[in-house]
Amino acid sequence: MQKKDYYEVLGVAKNADAAEIKKAYRKLALQYHPDKNPGDKEAEERFKEAAEAYDVLSNEEKRRRYDQFGHAGMGGASGGHGGMSMEDIFSHFGDIFGGFGFGGFGGNGGSSRGRRPVNHGTNLRVKVKLDLKEVATGVEKRIKVKKQVACEHCKGTGAKEGSSYSNCSTCGGTGQVTRVQNTILGAMQTTSTCPTCQGEGRTINAKCPHCAGEGVTVAEEVITLNIPAGVAEGMQLSLSGKGNAARRGGVNGDMIVVIEEEEHPELLRDGNDLLYNVFVGYPEVVLGETVEIPTVEGKVKVKIEPGTQPGKILRLRGKGLPDVNGYGRGDLLARVNVWVPKSLSKEDKKLVERMREAEGFHPSTSDKKSFLSKMKDMFE
Repeated sequence: MQKKDYYEVLGVAKNADAAEIKKAYRKLALQYHPDKNPGDKEAEERFKEAAEAYDVLSNEEKRRRYDQFGHAGMGGASGGHGGMSMEDIFSHFGDIFGGFGFGGFGGNGGSSRGRRPVNHGTNLRVKVKLDLKEVATGVEKRIKVKKQVACEHCKGTGAKEGSSYSNCSTCGGTGQVTRVQNTILGAMQTTSTCPTCQGEGRTINAKCPHCAGEGVTVAEEVITLNIPAGVAEGMQLSLSGKGNAARRGGVNGDMIVVIEEEEHPELLRDGNDLLYNVFVGYPEVVLGETVEIPTVEGKVKVKIEPGTQPGKILRLRGKGLPDVNGYGRGDLLARVNVWVPKSLSKEDKKLVERMREAEGFHPSTSDKKSFLSKMKDMFE
């Protein structure tokens, strides 16, 4: 099913600023909140859909990729709300619902106050090289990456088997410490993250010996990447949740896939078009000739008509690259170049002299005017 435009989902213009985007998402999130629409699957989908749109448009880098490449730049289905659970949504955007008294998924009435913060894993960047044929057709790539994964012994909790958690003695389980200082302006109160539990509000009674209580270890993992057709050098795809695992559970980071394009030995890319230089001899352009031109699918035969002028562009429609957003396909543009020999035998020179003397090998006045007119149009 075709995904909706994120701007349309939130009901904002493409030049909307961060404040407008947040306001629009907050309105939709409150309207379709699960606690206000119990058992309503359509409302739940709209709630997730709005969260996905906000996740992209509220992030400067993700929004830039989306504006340039559309949904393909977000990693296809892997970046959709199908991979974002309710817990993920409230972990990312729980502060949006603060003060509105919703419970359920949000915890503590949906407010961020008093709720234990959720750890977030870091993003992982990988580079993938593609040849021109893979760019033209799209490709599935399997890559092996070394990253942080949840500890298999403690299941990512950081606690030794059979051990438990206790409320942090420093902050009493709030994850924050409050200090009051007397200043010349009077008593000032400041709140900061608890240095003992790093804001978690709890401490482990006995740490897992395999991960030293961190809940993550380093391991290799094979990731399958579905690269869409039409991607380009420098394009970035985002795979939600495929980055580093979060410390002691939480939300995994994303994997950012950076596309690198291998240079083709004969074809040059220009957007969705492909460029190729055809080199032929003088007799071929005078008498006409059939030549072979390479494409990403293989070689094709193209006829050069008699009297073809050097520099003429032969357009092979639809033989370029597909647009990454599905808006058609580019062309292959073949430029005709006439090869001029640097040295000739005596017999060859005599043939050229005879051509020079022949009337048909000299441009007429109308031919010159036509040529000059075309040159003028090119430079204006």
